Amino acid sequence: MKAITYTTFGGPEVLNLTDVEEPHAGPGQVRLKVVAAAVNPLDFKIRNGWMPPEMTPPFPVTPGLEAAGVVDEIGEGVTGVSVGDEVLGWTTGAYAEYALASEFAPKPANLDWDTAAALPVAVETSVRVLDILKVEAGDTVLLHGAAGVVGAVAVQLAVARGATVIGTASPRNHDYLRSLGAIPVAYGDGLGDRVRAAAPNGVDAVFDAAGAGDLPVSIELRGGTDRIVTIADPAAAGLGVTFSGGGGPFGARLAEYARLAADGKLAVRIAQSLPLADAGKAQELSATGHAEGKVVLRPSS
Repeated sequence: MKAITYTTFGGPEVLNLTDVEEPHAGPGQVRLKVVAAAVNPLDFKIRNGWMPPEMTPPFPVTPGLEAAGVVDEIGEGVTGVSVGDEVLGWTTGAYAEYALASEFAPKPANLDWDTAAALPVAVETSVRVLDILKVEAGDTVLLHGAAGVVGAVAVQLAVARGATVIGTASPRNHDYLRSLGAIPVAYGDGLGDRVRAAAPNGVDAVFDAAGAGDLPVSIELRGGTDRIVTIADPAAAGLGVTFSGGGGPFGARLAEYARLAADGKLAVRIAQSLPLADAGKAQELSATGHAEGKVVLRPSS
C-alpha cells in the first residue's frame, strides 16, 4: 500500500510517499481503508524529534492519529462492527491507504468524511478538559486559542453546558467565535484588562488550548491556579497548573458527538483537504497555527 513514512527526524522534507506492507487487524482492532486522515500538531512535533521517547514510535514512522474510513478487516474479539461499515476513530499510522484502529465509532451516513476524520482528537480533548474543570451552567470560562480546532469544539461544548465562554483569538476570527456563541477578545498585550472588561464578575475556569504563554495572566485572573488546565504549555508544572495530555477510552462516547456533528449541532472547520503525497505541505499548514481549521489528507486522491 501507499503510505507516508520517515526514517529520521527533521522538517517536512523527511516525509516520503512509499510502498509498505499492509497492516492486518490484530486482537481488538479493525483495519480501515482510509478515506480521510486528519493532521494534528502532535504529528509534526514527533517528526521534529521534540517529544519524549515514550511518545515517539520506532522508525520507520507512519504519522497519523485519527481517521475515517471503511472497515475491511476485523480482528479477534471485536464485536458490533462488520466489514463495510463506515467508522471514525483513533488510528495507528493514518497517513496511509490502510490503518488500524481499536477505538472507533460509527460514522453517520450524513456526516462528511473530512469532518468525521477531524472529530476524534478535538472532541475527546475538549470533553476531557471541560470535565476536569467541572464546567457547568452559570460558569464563565476563559478559553485561550478558541478559534483553533480543539478550541472551537470546546467553545461549542461549553456553551451547550450553559457556560459563558470568553475566547481569545486574532481579530480576524472574532466573527467566527461569535457564531459559535463565544465572546471574543484579542490575545496579546493587555489581555487581562480585556478579559476583565468582558467578564466583570471574573472567570470561573480557564482552558488553555493555545500554549502561547498566557498561564501567568490566567493565574492572575483566577486569583490562583485552581480550575486552570492547559493542553499545550510546557511551563504548566513550574507554575503549578494542571497539564492534561491524554485520556482514557472514548470510543463509545465518540458516537454521540459524531451524531451531533451530523445533525449540524457541532461544527468543525476544515481548512484544506489534500492528497496523501502533500503530507509535508499539510503538516506545515498545521504547524503555522493559522490554517483556520483542520487540514485533512485524502489517501485515495
